[in-house]
Amino acid sequence: MPVEPVPTLRGLRVLLVGPVPPPAGGMAGQTLQLCELLRDAGASVELLPTNAPYKPAWLGQIRGVRAIARLLPYLWRLWRGCARSDVVHLMANSGWSWHLFCAPAIWVAWLRRTPIVVNYRGGEADAFLSRSASSVRAAMRRAACLVVPSGFLEHVFAKHGMSAQVVPNIIDLQRFHPAAKALPGDERRMMVARNLEPIYDNATAIKAFARVVEQCPEVRLTIAGTGAEATALEALAVQLGIANRVDFAGRVERNEMAARLRQCSIAINPSLVDNMPNSVLEALASGVPVVSTRVGGVPYIVEDGSTALLVPAGDADAMAAAILRLLKDPDLAERLVRAGLRDVARYTWTRVGPVLAEVYRASMAGRARPPVTRKAN
Repeated sequence: MPVEPVPTLRGLRVLLVGPVPPPAGGMAGQTLQLCELLRDAGASVELLPTNAPYKPAWLGQIRGVRAIARLLPYLWRLWRGCARSDVVHLMANSGWSWHLFCAPAIWVAWLRRTPIVVNYRGGEADAFLSRSASSVRAAMRRAACLVVPSGFLEHVFAKHGMSAQVVPNIIDLQRFHPAAKALPGDERRMMVARNLEPIYDNATAIKAFARVVEQCPEVRLTIAGTGAEATALEALAVQLGIANRVDFAGRVERNEMAARLRQCSIAINPSLVDNMPNSVLEALASGVPVVSTRVGGVPYIVEDGSTALLVPAGDADAMAAAILRLLKDPDLAERLVRAGLRDVARYTWTRVGPVLAEVYRASMAGRARPPVTRKAN
């Protein structure tokens, strides 16, 4: 079934700036998906990756040089792209990504007199803004609009003197949907779909799974992601005696991820910081009950005991107890699934597309809500 077009985007020229796979990740996936949806809706989209491959490739091996090697061609493409566009959509994040790619994009768009919509998505926003709010506000004064995926980030930016509008993440319900039939009882699988980085705390999920195996030895765990902690996490599974029950799937493309989710009994989100994790929304759309840490923006998108089970971050015992509760209470799991499927409908392109179209329209007309409306300390 083709995506329903948003008429107001026909003929619109958008410069979309953000990371793209590889590596796979929430923001990279959202950038690629948004590009596809905008084009399906009639917009002309020029995609400018912030993580383009180094040319020549050996430059990426030289510390101190590789940042300049990527930044210079990026700025040149940004300068030219702004001249060809009606609006710039910038997928923004914290830390070095902000300083190297996001802030320069805002200033270049301002110099080119092209309205820029800053779409900030980082779960570590509060810590980052506590250090860098003054420089972020200076750049944001040149932006047409600041949009964020959740009320959580809206609150964080307000605390630091910036006004944001909520435009949620988009879930493709044609790709992520429930399985046609229930899985056999002896094929209970769990999945963690987060990259293998410290902030996602896959170690706690593995420890919790080891506790679950003690009571339900038939279960399996799939960890779909890549990252610096891969070797340490594999060693942890061996140490806990569950290596034969844990599958490290590596990088998983979107279609394969959707198929794997449909084979799961429970999705686990163990992250220490988060904003609006797509992995949680994709699990809900796939009819999979979710156990997640109660961090950042997660409580803004799911309700404990209604659409998911929430546990404290870093607490393997609490996580294991929640997983076992779902395994032993199929009625509870089914209630969560039904509620999750109803709730995730809020994040379809049909619902979010018109909101985004109005953001573009207001930004180009100069009537969007400015990110900085008052002088902040």
